[in-house]
Amino acid sequence: MLIRLLLGYRKYQIYKIVRICAYLVPLAAKIKKIYFHSIKVLDFLFRFVESKPLFIQTHNFIRHPMKTKFIVSLCLCLFILAACKRPAETGVTEKNYILKAQSTLDSLSKNYGIPETNLLREIYPFDEKYQASYLASEEKNKVPNPYSYLWPYSGTLSAVNVLLETTCSSKYRQLLSNQVLPGLEEYLDVSRMTTAYASYINSAPASDRFYDDNVWIGIDFTDLYRTTGKERYLKKAQLLWRFIQSGTDDKLGGGIYWCEQKKESKNTCSNAPGSVFAFKLFEVTRDSTYYHQGKSLYEWTKKNLQDPQDYLYFDHIKMDSTIGKTKYSYNSGQMMQSAALLYKLTKNPVYLTEAQNLAKACYQYFFQDFIGKNGKEFKLIKKGNTWFTAVMLRGFIELYYQDNNSVYLDAFSQNLDYAWQYARDEKGLFQTDFSGETRDAQKWLLTQAAMVEMYGRMAGIKLKE
Repeated sequence: MLIRLLLGYRKYQIYKIVRICAYLVPLAAKIKKIYFHSIKVLDFLFRFVESKPLFIQTHNFIRHPMKTKFIVSLCLCLFILAACKRPAETGVTEKNYILKAQSTLDSLSKNYGIPETNLLREIYPFDEKYQASYLASEEKNKVPNPYSYLWPYSGTLSAVNVLLETTCSSKYRQLLSNQVLPGLEEYLDVSRMTTAYASYINSAPASDRFYDDNVWIGIDFTDLYRTTGKERYLKKAQLLWRFIQSGTDDKLGGGIYWCEQKKESKNTCSNAPGSVFAFKLFEVTRDSTYYHQGKSLYEWTKKNLQDPQDYLYFDHIKMDSTIGKTKYSYNSGQMMQSAALLYKLTKNPVYLTEAQNLAKACYQYFFQDFIGKNGKEFKLIKKGNTWFTAVMLRGFIELYYQDNNSVYLDAFSQNLDYAWQYARDEKGLFQTDFSGETRDAQKWLLTQAAMVEMYGRMAGIKLKE
């Protein structure tokens, strides 16, 4: 009955009530912990609600509004009282992944931070001649910059966001408010039509704006809204969604471009997470427009960019319909997450099967048999872009919530344990080779942020024995 009653409230309204109740509790020193533990309980309930088919979620069960409000308010107060007894260590696993995430975050701050600014260097050790290789413009690739581009910087937002979600610790709220988000705003471009984040800081000459960069950040703001209930984060996510929508048209039958200034291709890295972003917006707003937009992006990407031979996804399609056939782990990982979300929202078994097929394909393609220096045999993640791996993990976690198959997350756990022991240097920074057999002369900011994110995400999951 309680679950049905909660359906009559928008999530942010529930969070507001909890905040008010928490601040009425005469235990000043525990108020913040009470609030955030209450949110954790509510998120559990919302996940249960969201696991029901879409038509059930949108049906209005509330026939007696006054009675409903009283019961919901009473339940919320009970949540708060129960939360007072919860231990502060909630979210920390036996493997101490939170401690490992924090240690890596400390190493990141120490080695990439720049005094008297919230910005970060992109590589360690810093090289003023360093040139990014992933931009759309060759000319811009050749221009050295003292600060990180948006993409690596935004990885720190994802990392700290996950730590806040997992621990509810005030120190991560403060880190976001005082450093990460102010630094992010230095990339915000309000000078061009439709506000969005540019690839480099706004005090420099105008830089390209990438739809995928803004999708990743939009997902983070949506998750941050879900964690805190603060409407300013939802508004920022919706602002970015409007920018994403401006990057779609009917060419090639739909889909989102990669770069605003060079509309030469439509990439999986824009469309797959674009569908995830839309589904997350639907979950927190219950605006069905987002659901239909996300489903359309999922179907377009599946139709145009999936390899029918192995279920994995190609990188992009050019405007002349030429396919870029490179397969990156994050592309398939995001389509896995999108399919898992579709199954959660609709309970259509077709989507669960699609997610499971992708999971199996990713496991076969992006992992390899390995015997470690400790004599243990396990599936090692192949050397590559570590952040791509972290984004793939998001897909495996979403699927785990639906089918409770822990095989893939067990493999990630083994990789993270091994990498901690064999793939870190004396400064606490990670190599891209989890086996530890090869060493990177320069270490990328985004690699370190990805490791923080993965440890943080795995800390919040209790795997079945």
